Amino acid sequence: MPRLPLPRTRGTRLTTLALVVVVLVAAGLLWSRNGDEPVAVKTQEATIDVPAAPGSADRVQLDATLYTPEKTPAPAILLPHGFGGDKNSVASDARELTQRGFVVLTYSARGFGRSTGKIGLNDPDYEVADGQRLLDYLATRPEVRTENGDPKVGVTGGSYGGALALLLAGRDKRVDAIAPMITYNDLGQGLVPNAATTGPVATTPAAGAFGKDGVFKRSWAGIFFSAGSGARSGSSGDPGMEAPEPGDETDNSSQGGSGQSGGASAPAGAPQQGGPPSPPAADPCGRFTEQLCQAYTELATTGRASQQTMDMLTRLSPASVTGSITAPTLLVQGENDTLFGLDQSDATARQIAAAGGKVSTIWYTGGHDGGRPGPQLRARIADWLSFQLTGNGKDPGTGFGYDIQGTLQANGTPSVRAVEAAGYPGLGGGGTERRPVALSGEPQNIVNPPGGNPASVSGMPGLNGLLSGSSRLSGLFGRDPDGQSARFTSAPVTSQLLITGASTVKLRVSATTTAGRTPTDAALFVKLYDVGPDGARTLPSNAIAPIRVSGLAADGTPSEVTVTLPGIVRPIEAGHSLQLVVSTTDQAYSPSLEPAAYRVSLAGGELSVPVVPGTAVSTGWPVGQVLGIAGVLVLAVLVGLGAAVRRRRAHQVDAELAEVPMVISDLTKSYPGGLVAVNQLSFRVEPGQVLGLLGPNGAGKTTTLRMLMGLIKPSGGDIRVFGHRITPGAPVLSRIGSFVEGAGFLPHLSGEQNLKLYWDSTGRPLDKAHLAEALEIAGLGDAVKRKVRTYSQGMRQRLAIAQAMLGLPELLVLDEPTNGLDPPQIHQMREVLQRYAATGRTVVVSSHLLAEVEQTCSHVVVMHRGKLVASGEVGDIVAAGGEATFRVDQPEAAATALRAVGGVSDVDIEGNLVHADLDGLPRSEAVATLVHAGVSVEQAGPRRRLEDAFLQLVGEDSSS
Repeated sequence: MPRLPLPRTRGTRLTTLALVVVVLVAAGLLWSRNGDEPVAVKTQEATIDVPAAPGSADRVQLDATLYTPEKTPAPAILLPHGFGGDKNSVASDARELTQRGFVVLTYSARGFGRSTGKIGLNDPDYEVADGQRLLDYLATRPEVRTENGDPKVGVTGGSYGGALALLLAGRDKRVDAIAPMITYNDLGQGLVPNAATTGPVATTPAAGAFGKDGVFKRSWAGIFFSAGSGARSGSSGDPGMEAPEPGDETDNSSQGGSGQSGGASAPAGAPQQGGPPSPPAADPCGRFTEQLCQAYTELATTGRASQQTMDMLTRLSPASVTGSITAPTLLVQGENDTLFGLDQSDATARQIAAAGGKVSTIWYTGGHDGGRPGPQLRARIADWLSFQLTGNGKDPGTGFGYDIQGTLQANGTPSVRAVEAAGYPGLGGGGTERRPVALSGEPQNIVNPPGGNPASVSGMPGLNGLLSGSSRLSGLFGRDPDGQSARFTSAPVTSQLLITGASTVKLRVSATTTAGRTPTDAALFVKLYDVGPDGARTLPSNAIAPIRVSGLAADGTPSEVTVTLPGIVRPIEAGHSLQLVVSTTDQAYSPSLEPAAYRVSLAGGELSVPVVPGTAVSTGWPVGQVLGIAGVLVLAVLVGLGAAVRRRRAHQVDAELAEVPMVISDLTKSYPGGLVAVNQLSFRVEPGQVLGLLGPNGAGKTTTLRMLMGLIKPSGGDIRVFGHRITPGAPVLSRIGSFVEGAGFLPHLSGEQNLKLYWDSTGRPLDKAHLAEALEIAGLGDAVKRKVRTYSQGMRQRLAIAQAMLGLPELLVLDEPTNGLDPPQIHQMREVLQRYAATGRTVVVSSHLLAEVEQTCSHVVVMHRGKLVASGEVGDIVAAGGEATFRVDQPEAAATALRAVGGVSDVDIEGNLVHADLDGLPRSEAVATLVHAGVSVEQAGPRRRLEDAFLQLVGEDSSS
């Protein structure tokens, strides 16, 4: 049997390995697709007439589509869409459910898509009655399984559609199971949250306990009112981006807006409807009923709701029927949802369970801000519905599952792990384990500005999920203005603290008399930040608790307030702290327009944090994907081994050089074409030195500095800073301050603002910048408060030096710092550098001003054509030649005596100074010759300047 030829060269081995990986990936993909061909789905369009109102002869037409599987009769699923969508918004979900064996009915609610009628926000007399007519329609279809004449039917949907599922189940016993997602319990609580109860207590109330003095959630309400009042337009049917799930391997962030399964597609954009475009309504109410339009106008113009409005919102809410729901219920709520938070599903779960209903609860990483359920969760919901409607599969019971989204990311997708608990303990009720976290902070005064502007920013409704992927972007949309917010911070936690639910805290709030007026209530916004060791703050889920504290005493006596914060799932890592912020404003809510001042302090000094222990759930092993990943990993490991070895060598620390600022050894940088910019360069810099790097144009000075800063890679040799080898992005670079090839500043900002902006970009706390020390050394004085556009060139240079000095780096590297300065400015810059070196740090300066280097630097390195030609103390370099100067009492006699000495030349007289080239003759012998000739010598020393030494070292062609 002939032997197979094996690749012998390195190149052929790598090519063979790549081919093997491709084959493995292809095999994995084929394996994963085998047997997963989609089941055929039939669709049938229908127009269903329903009464326009109870007892009315007028009709409303609902545009519907019936999806049927291959095998019928089968249980049915009624699938309503989210607000702003239509039946096309849930088409992909309908197909998935049909492929699981269900008959699915989708439709456009009245006022949306091709359906006629006005939007009543799931009014029992309109949209809920429409749902009952749709159940009648399903009962007549032969494709639908029936029992005793009633259809076997479940209802699922997101947001607006999820509320319809709850309302329909509470009013029609033909509904056998419901799975509402990211929906509300009470619109009053959802749109006017955390209203004050009797007395100065602000909590998250149970549904129905709110009052008319809540805080209006104007941004979200405005988004949805706009979606229902504008013109209809064609729908793409795109259900929106999916939330990350356990085991995700791809980045879903490019999939569009923050929609949800059957939910409000792209709530932050322009919600889409099906059907031909039509002109907008003539009045501002658009497609809303007149009653709803009046209620929104009241809220939007006054920021408060009358009791009549609150009663109406209660009537339109699932809270009005949860006590009557007997159908098994699966509540799916998003952990990233500033519209309908976890408190909404919590209230629904408690109310149904209290009435004897059977409830399961799932919290997942999405929501109106975070995305629709992903394929794993949608499959889990379908399995749950299958068991409830057919009895097939395992009884899911009434357990509780939640997802934990970590901070690590793979391919742009956050890491997610799923946890299951034995039962649902409630958002923060007695069944939840609670842990105290001590907070510290003195009582603080905060003000509400006139008109509530400028306001704090906690995020952008509907866009929070997209912004959360970038700390830089999320930081741009989150701020708490000074003077308007009080802060209370914990010590760093010693081990991971997993917050699962709603934390609580007790505060004391008192009113301060301003301009003769003392406010009787306060609208406050409370939020809990996760603060990293570097001071970077993250607001989990962008969630805040708006509260209105009523009954404040006119004499300033503080009122104690219990605040329930929004429910979150957030792992607080070891070394991180919690920071409670209490603000007077937030741009997402209607502000208090009157100026006011308050004093806020802790009552009890601790935060009560909920923890729900559970068991991590495995997501299973997709064999095909694993094979493909394994192949890629094989290649990655082989490629990474070499990189790891190089990286390991690069990060090895030479202990003997740990205290040495810089050592350059055999440094070489060459370019294609034979150009060698730096050639076998070696020198060493000691602590406290001011080293001048000298050389004519093209000597390689800037190239050397760029390699020192890790901006370009050397072709050979290495650079070590404090024992660490320099590589691009090496951590030791944080110990170097640099100013190479000029600095850019924003001219419309002051020097101080420019420095703070630069420091903020490093991500380090401001107190580590040593801003005052850097400015003092730079000597800018009060000019640092002026805009940079008014600066002279010298001031700009000193500002650049101050920027390089931020953080007081141990090694300061400056490229031509005196470039363009006049003599007085150069003198000032010399003092700046010498003062900095006097602090025990080290300065490396590249310059072509030889006289200035001679006065500023203690040591020099001279380069020419990429090579080292001399290095050492300035005095030693200057004195290395044979020229000498003598101060004498008889210049003529001295000159005659020196000319008589063999080898001595170029004897010149300058006043009482005599200059001569001794040509190797020791100065002591020349002094003895002069004394022997009767000449008194007052002083003898080298004549040359650094410039003379430089010209001799590099040659007369240095300008070339």
